[in-house]
This record gives sequence, C-alpha cells and structure tokens, in this order.
Amino acid sequence: MKPAFCNSMLLALALAASPFHAHAASNKPSASQAVEKKDDGVFLKKHEAILARGKSGPIGLLFLGDSITERWHIAPHIWDAYYGKYQPANFGIGGDRTNHVIWRIEHGELDGIAPKLVVFMLGTNNSLDDTAEEIAAADRKIIGMIRARLPDTKILVLGIFPRGPRDRTGKPVTEAGVEEAARRMRTIEAVNRDLAQLDNGRDIRFLNINTVFLGQDGKIPNTIMPDQLHPGPAGYQLWADAMQAPLLEMLK
Repeated sequence: MKPAFCNSMLLALALAASPFHAHAASNKPSASQAVEKKDDGVFLKKHEAILARGKSGPIGLLFLGDSITERWHIAPHIWDAYYGKYQPANFGIGGDRTNHVIWRIEHGELDGIAPKLVVFMLGTNNSLDDTAEEIAAADRKIIGMIRARLPDTKILVLGIFPRGPRDRTGKPVTEAGVEEAARRMRTIEAVNRDLAQLDNGRDIRFLNINTVFLGQDGKIPNTIMPDQLHPGPAGYQLWADAMQAPLLEMLK
C-alpha cells in the first residue's frame, strides 16, 4: 500500500470516529439552539396566539413551558381559583423542547409585557435525545433570556416533573418502554439537581415538587397522570397546592 493512500485512509477513519464528525453527520441541533418547530402549522398558530395575548392586556403571572404547562386548560376551575386574580397568561405549547422556546422568545413572546412572576418548567421533551448537561445549559440560557428581557420579573423555576413508562399509541408498555422511562428519569433528576443551584433566595427560586405526584410505591398513579406524563385534574390540584406558598411569597 502506498504511503499517500495509507495516510488518506487513516485520516478518513479518524474523521469517521471523531465525535465532531458524528455530530455533524447527525445534524441534530443542540438543545440551546433556536429552532422553529416544523409541523402542520399548529406551532406558529399558537405562537401567534401568544403574541396576541401579550398585546391584549396586562400579564401579572406568566407560565412558560411545554404541554404540561399548556394543559392547565383541562383544570380551569383550579387555574381561576389560584391564579385568576393575578392577570395570568399561559405560554405553554405542546411538544416544545428547549430549542422551540428559545425560538419563541427570540421571536417576541416576552416583548412588551411585564409580569411580576414567571413560572418556568421545560425539558421533558429533550430527555431522550439530549444529555442532562445539555438540557440544563439550555434551561439556563432561557432563564438568562427572561432576565435580559424582563429585568424586574421574578422567576420560579420548577424541577421537571416525573414521568413513567408509557406507550403513545395506548398499547401495553414493553420492557424497552420501561427502560426508556428509567433513562429519561435519570436525565431529569440530573437536570433538576443542576437547576437547583440557580436559587438565590430572592428573584430566582427553584422548587422541586415531584414527590407529590408519586404513590407509596414510588410510581405515578394513573389518577394523577393518566398517560404517565401529563397531569390530570387531580395532578394539577397537587401542583397548585404544592406551589402555592412560594408563589404567593414571590408575588408580594
């Protein structure tokens, strides 16, 4: 084998083995990169509705996140009873990853508003494809974006909620599904440990209420999260009760 050809082969093999080459080949955006969600137009319609809410009147209490936040609409009686008097707004969009919320903020969702408090939780949809370090870094970036755009607003950072084994199609959960849920939870717990360090006791607080969703066996009862991911009305009641004391303190 000629030396030049040998050297070329060695270089090609090295590039193929390189993590940088592998990342480029996968072309997966980082968790901290702004990405517009490509779907059937629902994402942009919801984004436009959020922009319209920001222009329609004052916001005193803002919830920012994914479907777990968005689905407060299934428990309107709890939402109104606990938050109605604070001019609340729900900026949750189902399926959002950190990338999508970064894009949303970059495209004006926090412009022209001045809430007293933002309740922020995000990352469960990243928990299969991104590392805990990547998700935590993205959440930290979003919190920084909130601070930059809303310097007088306090932020209540919630630990990412627990999730259990699930099959999106409703079929029985397989062993692979159980393993995936455990892997996701290891990532979520590591993210929450990282985010807890942001609590400064003043304008950024961290709250982990995950134990309230668990039964005595350590699992999530179906009465609390029927699909092992999204709270049902009983789950939202637990959320509201567990968050009430720090929320009231931060709204003073």
